[in-house]
Amino acid sequence: MFGTSGVRGRVGDEITAALALDIGRALVTDGAESIVLGRDARESGPTLSRAVSAGVTECGGDVIDVGVQPTPTVARSVVREGADAGVVVTASHNPSPDNGIKLWAADGRAFDEDANARITKLIETGTFELVAWDELGEYRRQGGARDHHERVLRESVDIPDDLSVVVDLGNGVGRVTADALHAAGCDAKTLNGQRDGRFPGRPSEPTAANCETACAVVEATDADLGVVHDGDADRMMAIDERGRFVSGDALLALFARREVKAGDRVAVPVDTSLLVADVLADVGADVTYTPVGDAYVAAATTEPDVVFGGEPSGAWIWPEQTRCPDGPLAACTLAAIVGAEGSLAATVDALPGYPIRRDSVRTEAKRAIVDRVADLAGEEFDDVSTLDGIRVGTDAGWFLVRASGTEPLVRLTAEARDEADAEGLFETARDLIDRAAADHSG
Repeated sequence: MFGTSGVRGRVGDEITAALALDIGRALVTDGAESIVLGRDARESGPTLSRAVSAGVTECGGDVIDVGVQPTPTVARSVVREGADAGVVVTASHNPSPDNGIKLWAADGRAFDEDANARITKLIETGTFELVAWDELGEYRRQGGARDHHERVLRESVDIPDDLSVVVDLGNGVGRVTADALHAAGCDAKTLNGQRDGRFPGRPSEPTAANCETACAVVEATDADLGVVHDGDADRMMAIDERGRFVSGDALLALFARREVKAGDRVAVPVDTSLLVADVLADVGADVTYTPVGDAYVAAATTEPDVVFGGEPSGAWIWPEQTRCPDGPLAACTLAAIVGAEGSLAATVDALPGYPIRRDSVRTEAKRAIVDRVADLAGEEFDDVSTLDGIRVGTDAGWFLVRASGTEPLVRLTAEARDEADAEGLFETARDLIDRAAADHSG
């Protein structure tokens, strides 16, 4: 039921009020007595949030509703309120017909596999502990969550007061970023600032293709940088002052290098570029690999000497502050980096560049196809890892084939130190997927 980022899908199909009700029931039956609740701006959010609340209170749990907020704001509120768990009704970067529910532990990080499995079992068996009429839980609204988040951002990051920053909110709920930058003295210009769960300004996912307008605005206005969020602002990607979309691997290298000292480690997923390991090696630090998904990265940040975690898709985790990916914190930290370095473009261009190719194949048989790719790769290659999907290492580089945890996609990534080798590995990976799909359909 739960993928790498909670449960997500089409509203009225995979995601229903009945499911939301059962998740609320299951959380309390599993032991949570107080639950912070928040949501993004999607049209289906109020219905699903009310259903979660009903399930919680029906089993005797209390609901602290912080309203329409970024996911990292809700996760921080779980800790601030001393709650046992948190619920965010969001499909993050998925398209507007989708919605979802993501669960947060008392320490502000996403539920791990064991916790999700317990909730799933309770829902599948229907073994909820409902209470009598005079034992129902309480519901209350709690204000101030965004103000607290903004204040923490300004207190924890030395934001320069002389930067011009374009903030593309993607019609989502991440305005706290613009507010924090403005309060620090930056000239913060917003794009797609009107909250609208239909995402009319651009698709919610902050990819290069989806952010062409923001890139053009940054270049045309001579801004120092641009930052872009998805619908719930747990992700942050960036644009340099020349209007170029910055790769997630480059951002990961910059953030990681800023946080480490010799002997430290950084948690990254298996689809991360060699660039990050090489940059960290220069300062005596190292990477530790995880499956793809911010919950896995967050879990790794609890290990000794892991001081930062990130994913090239735009999820950035500073464990000393929060183990939820915090797009506004990432935006403010990047502003600090630009203030210190003077130019994001020059800083990125100084990084070593390795050709990397990424793509996705849409299919309803993603698990079966990846399982078949594992069989084929095991027969044809020596260096095969199954930590998450199938990662094949060669003398030239590596490629990865894995099933998306949130969408009906098989994702493929290939990287090498030479363009021709990267292209060759990418085509090898695609060929394995095509052969696996043919075997499945046959």
